Amino acid sequence: MFLINGLEQESLPASDRATQFGDGCFTTARIADGDVCLLDAHIRRLQTACKTLLIPFTQWDTLRQEMRQLASGKPSGVLKAIISRGSGGRGYSGASCQHPTRILSVSAYPAQYTRWREEGVTLTLSPVRLGRNPMLAGIKHLNRLEQVLIRTHLEQTAADEALVLDSEGFITECCAANLFWRQGNTVFTPSLEQAGVNGIMRQFCLQQLARSDFYVVEVNAREEALQAADEIVICNALMPVIPVRAYGQFCLPSRELFSFLAPICEQTR
Repeated sequence: MFLINGLEQESLPASDRATQFGDGCFTTARIADGDVCLLDAHIRRLQTACKTLLIPFTQWDTLRQEMRQLASGKPSGVLKAIISRGSGGRGYSGASCQHPTRILSVSAYPAQYTRWREEGVTLTLSPVRLGRNPMLAGIKHLNRLEQVLIRTHLEQTAADEALVLDSEGFITECCAANLFWRQGNTVFTPSLEQAGVNGIMRQFCLQQLARSDFYVVEVNAREEALQAADEIVICNALMPVIPVRAYGQFCLPSRELFSFLAPICEQTR
């Protein structure tokens, strides 16, 4: 079931620009004990994306209320909120689109995340690279063909997640997560000025690390940097933080960074 502009329905007009051009943005939030975790941060993400994409969405109070309503009474789950520019006109021009579409849906919490937190995950290098586009970098827009291809290639391997580089060969993110790696007391995370998604949990982890004894650096690093890492963790709003036990042939038994972040991130409500 989808809640589209406040109505329970299963269909969207074929003229909606979400289907025509991927013209919109979205966020995916964790439901825990009937609440939307980090709701304010998810709303801010959508507001930032709409501002950048010039989508004239104004019904923020309604969206917030609907998100809370869908989460109410559910012990766990996943809440996805999409905002598209809506329908109107022909061609690329969105000048006549004055009524954006909001689409909400709820699904089950991924069962594998609990096991992954306990056992850790394996990473493999994806052959698909992300295009560099500083205007769209950081935004979770609806153009996700790169991630579809990354996932398709990942599913042909035995790995759990994929390390993704940009077109210049710099570490950017994973298929559905951001990543941090630790070398000694220094924690690195990729700069996302050219590509990638600035995830909600990535932002939260950076805030926590800034108040810790770790030294945090956002970097443009090549894939070889991970070969010197003592530890790698991945994160997103659902996981929220998961240790990497191996990257290719490199085993990573340390859990120092994970042990610091995991208890804090699990308390996000």
